[in-house]
Amino acid sequence: MLATWDRSIRPAGEARLVIGVLGALAVLGGTAAVARAGEQAAAAAPAVPVPARVDSGDTAWVLVSAALVMLMTPGLAFFYGGLVRRKNMLSVLMQCLMLLCLISLQWVVLGYSLSFAPGTGLIGGLKWLFLSGVGLEPNADYAATIPHQVFMMFQMMFAVITPALIIGAFAERMKFSSLCVFMLLWATFVYDPVAHWVWGVGGFLRQWGALDFAGGTVVHINAGMTALAAALVLGRRQGYPEGISPPHNLPFAVLGAALLWFGWFGFNAGSALGAGGLAGSAFTVTHIAAAAAGLTWALLDWLKHKKPTTLGMITGAVGGLVSITPASGYVTPAGAICIGIGAGLIPWVAVTYIKAALGYDDALDAFGVHGVGGIWGAIATGLFATKSVNPAGADGLFYGNPVLLWIQIKTVLITVVFSFVVGLVLLKLVQACMGLRVSEHEERVGLDLALHREAAYTVID
Repeated sequence: MLATWDRSIRPAGEARLVIGVLGALAVLGGTAAVARAGEQAAAAAPAVPVPARVDSGDTAWVLVSAALVMLMTPGLAFFYGGLVRRKNMLSVLMQCLMLLCLISLQWVVLGYSLSFAPGTGLIGGLKWLFLSGVGLEPNADYAATIPHQVFMMFQMMFAVITPALIIGAFAERMKFSSLCVFMLLWATFVYDPVAHWVWGVGGFLRQWGALDFAGGTVVHINAGMTALAAALVLGRRQGYPEGISPPHNLPFAVLGAALLWFGWFGFNAGSALGAGGLAGSAFTVTHIAAAAAGLTWALLDWLKHKKPTTLGMITGAVGGLVSITPASGYVTPAGAICIGIGAGLIPWVAVTYIKAALGYDDALDAFGVHGVGGIWGAIATGLFATKSVNPAGADGLFYGNPVLLWIQIKTVLITVVFSFVVGLVLLKLVQACMGLRVSEHEERVGLDLALHREAAYTVID
């Protein structure tokens, strides 16, 4: 997603200088964090059980957070929609909005129960089908101060946006009917099990002590790996890469990125499930990491492509939001800066070099940003997590506990393999039954007209 078609300006010396200063700050920040580790660990207070009682302030915050996360799906639609060609703008909006409807119903009927109901280490039970037993009293296993139904709604919005992220890999070339069927299958057989493993009571990764505060593993690695599978199965767009035009509406993409950034405060800070200090900490580090990553990506563009790009900055910011997600409830602001810089650098390398070298057509870099960024964020949690931020978490490597890093690495590897393999199998199944890709004629005309009989832009004589 790099806008690099104009390379006429020589590399700016200022970019190198700022990158050097930024790297020095990262080293100093990381060193200072390690030096303070013993003091912070000693100051950490033990977790105190909270009685199960509805708190109006906590409930209000989680309701608002659920609404913020809901807004992220149409925000994602504008972010992705601005990056495709104008003949496919509405198709992206339609795909995202359909998933908002479709997965919401799947969550009510089946998904929430499979993810969070009491079950085995691998999958939740069927106790809460059609939300049976999901009432207005708290469920102390998940949130002791908000109604169970509010927790369910908050988690629904995560289930909605996760498959929508995958759209970026196959934009401009997938049949709409096949998308609907595939996403229902994927939500049921990939998202719901992984959500249970990491967040559900009894889930085996949760039992191991894996940390994922707001969805780095459940959302971003999960979606990113299936996105890679989708890009490989569907193949390249016609004319890729030489015949693919630049993003048709960057202002729409900026608007979408802004809505994502805004909604991400609900995504991460809302995952504290209460209006307190932990929510404030998650809010703070979310913004810091996004800012650090956006700046890093822009500077790298400036250095390599001879000018900083708007697209590079918003892509970097989204990468920072992705990477801080699993760590947002466990790290300090200094840790967030380090994670953000890594989120600007590592996905940038994946998008700029690895994608070009391997030749796969991840159209809007769903794998490069969400998959790679999610992997970095999950591993970074094992480096920078500290109990001084969240006593219910664990200390990471830089705070004297290498075991957490190993747990995070194992969690990443399991999720990477499962999401890619099962996603690949489901794609092949749908391909065999009904086909995945639109015809050559439909792809040339554009999905807006070919699949929806609509156009995003009307020319008035």
